[in-house]
Amino acid sequence: MAEKTEDIAVLAADREKTIVRTSVVGIAANVLLAAFKAFVGFVSNSIAVILDAVNNLSDALSSVITIIGAKLGAKKPDKKHPLGYGRVEYISSMLVAAIVIYAGITSLVESVKKIIHPETADYSAVSLVIIGVAVAVKLVLGGYVKKQGKKVNSGALIASGSDALFDAILSSSVLAAAVIYIIWGISLEAYIGVVIAGFIIKAGIEMMLDTLDDIIGQRSDSEMVKKLKHIICQEEAVRGAYDVTLFNYGPNRNYGSVHIELPDNMTVDEVDRITRRVQLNVFQKTGVILTGVGVYSFNTSDDEAAQMRNKIQKAVLSHDWALQMHGFYTDTKAKTIHFDVVISFDVDSKEALEILTKQTKEMYPDYSVMIVPDSDISD
Repeated sequence: MAEKTEDIAVLAADREKTIVRTSVVGIAANVLLAAFKAFVGFVSNSIAVILDAVNNLSDALSSVITIIGAKLGAKKPDKKHPLGYGRVEYISSMLVAAIVIYAGITSLVESVKKIIHPETADYSAVSLVIIGVAVAVKLVLGGYVKKQGKKVNSGALIASGSDALFDAILSSSVLAAAVIYIIWGISLEAYIGVVIAGFIIKAGIEMMLDTLDDIIGQRSDSEMVKKLKHIICQEEAVRGAYDVTLFNYGPNRNYGSVHIELPDNMTVDEVDRITRRVQLNVFQKTGVILTGVGVYSFNTSDDEAAQMRNKIQKAVLSHDWALQMHGFYTDTKAKTIHFDVVISFDVDSKEALEILTKQTKEMYPDYSVMIVPDSDISD
């Protein structure tokens, strides 16, 4: 466990450095772009260019908050927060989203004012060149930031990168509006500003909803669950892996639990060695720390038990809302049957349990039946 903690600390330190370095690049680029665009906007009297400059400033502020969130999230666990401070990054992502939404609303208000009280824009060749350069810079910056975000699994960086790529499109629309005005004398400035504001607000709301999902807790990633089960089932004695539950305490900080199905003739010592190997293999290959590995036993020497299992499983899975049956074990001498069933959210769990219990009792009236309902929390 000490080796796991050390590995996590190293990964967290490297991740923090990447986030800070990438964010600093973003801050520098956005501040320079904001300065150039603000100059062009005021000289040419272009509300669209000025709002584009404000958007760059909000991007720079977002990068500052991302750095702060990464620094706080990388704090070492302590007695008060034994699983670390990783979830602080979700709070920083919420703040970034709030800033984006505020910038979008402000932009919308200013654009509407310009529609009501229009002013003539005055573009120069230098202005157009600066806007064109800004588009190119945003494309490069967005691609770089998004790539680094995916590399270190930083939602804030991925959002910033996507926002930068989107800014390039918006700046292109400003450039197109300027060209249209120069050639045909049609001013679309304020209307372009409204469109830009709308997209900014939309992006901010989407960022906030995504972060809320992380804070509330969402369904475990199906690919990760499949990978975990594959790794676990590579153990020769393991017949199946079930009830995978992942707990997220910040980006790249995942803990989990699982039930594995083992033969009923194994010794405690053998079970202990297998569960420890499972924990180590899962951590080394996925970074997930399994804090609990429960065990289901399956009958190995009772043909009657195998026949009962097949019969009951067929009956259980005949219901659309019964997604999976596992952990089956029966004692034909003590006349007991117990198993777990994954029940869909489409049906009331209590009603489903009553139906399955009644159905099983009708097939084997002499047996005591215990069915544990599992929620459909992972694939």
